[in-house]
Amino acid sequence: MFLEVSQLEVHYAGRAQAAVQGVTLSLKAGDIGVLIGPSGCGKTTLLRAVAGLEPVTGGEIRLTKSVVSSATLSVPPELRRIGMVFQDYALFPHLSVGRNVAFGIHQLPRAEQAARVAEVLKLVGLEGSEHRYPHELSGGQQQRVALARALAPRPQLMLLDEPFSNLDVDLRERLAHEVRGILKAAGATALFVTHDQFEAFAIGDVIGVMNEGHLHQWDDAYTLYHRPATRFVADFIGHGVFAPATLVQRGHNVVAQTPLGDLTDLDECPLPSSYPGGECDVLLRADDIVHDDHAPVQAQIVRKSFRGSEFLYTLRLASGHTVLAHVPSHHDHALGEWIGIRAQVDHVVTFPRG
Repeated sequence: MFLEVSQLEVHYAGRAQAAVQGVTLSLKAGDIGVLIGPSGCGKTTLLRAVAGLEPVTGGEIRLTKSVVSSATLSVPPELRRIGMVFQDYALFPHLSVGRNVAFGIHQLPRAEQAARVAEVLKLVGLEGSEHRYPHELSGGQQQRVALARALAPRPQLMLLDEPFSNLDVDLRERLAHEVRGILKAAGATALFVTHDQFEAFAIGDVIGVMNEGHLHQWDDAYTLYHRPATRFVADFIGHGVFAPATLVQRGHNVVAQTPLGDLTDLDECPLPSSYPGGECDVLLRADDIVHDDHAPVQAQIVRKSFRGSEFLYTLRLASGHTVLAHVPSHHDHALGEWIGIRAQVDHVVTFPRG
């Protein structure tokens, strides 16, 4: 593995609780990892520890199998060959784009500097912009300059701390796809911090969900969404609810009895013995619930959110339980209206009854 973090602990003076607690993860060369979670969850602290900007109080960090941080060792940041891209870009306003990008390679002969600057500017789509100044660029272009500057010294690891947070939503999503392409074209290994799960899905090969200093899951986006390891991950990623269920054995199959009816023909489902009395909560995603006028289960629309091609409906069952559903936007039902719904799932993710 290229980056290995093992049982990492980071404490801040005056705080009883660790900012990062027992975090373990690994990242292969050429992969892009993303840390996601609510504000204050420890993701930026973890990034800064990898950079060598925060002291480690337990565990260790390895880069290409060499320990760079532990409770007794800290390799200086400038010796780790790490490139960083910050939230505020940190460009020098009085320097041209070319001189900004060349800042980290000033030790090279001028001809080599100029060649490398031209190379990385072409990589980020700003070929020929050497003589422009930051104030002449859009926010997205400034972010590309910051990325080019970080790539110029050929770092062994790139760290990006919420680099799109100052941009509007449409530009953020587009730039996330572009930055992924740039990093892949450069052959870079990167660790990226964001609070936006759509950014994480757009850019990450592997994604870690953090909360209160703990890493709950480190996995690809599909697994995080469809097989969350903890209740927090299930709640944080995507749209869904926890519905009460009772697992019962019927012949060779397990059936989940829910307020939406029996969930049958399941490829994956725990045995009833996994929970006391078979009682648990099942995760139902909004895309697990299908609008069906002929379904026996009816639900009342209590909230609706227009998403362009679809509505996100919040629906209340006769039992009082609530579910979410993605419904094509040409099905424009009124608040208070009752519609037929059914669950369409091939596996269930279960948790102890909450």
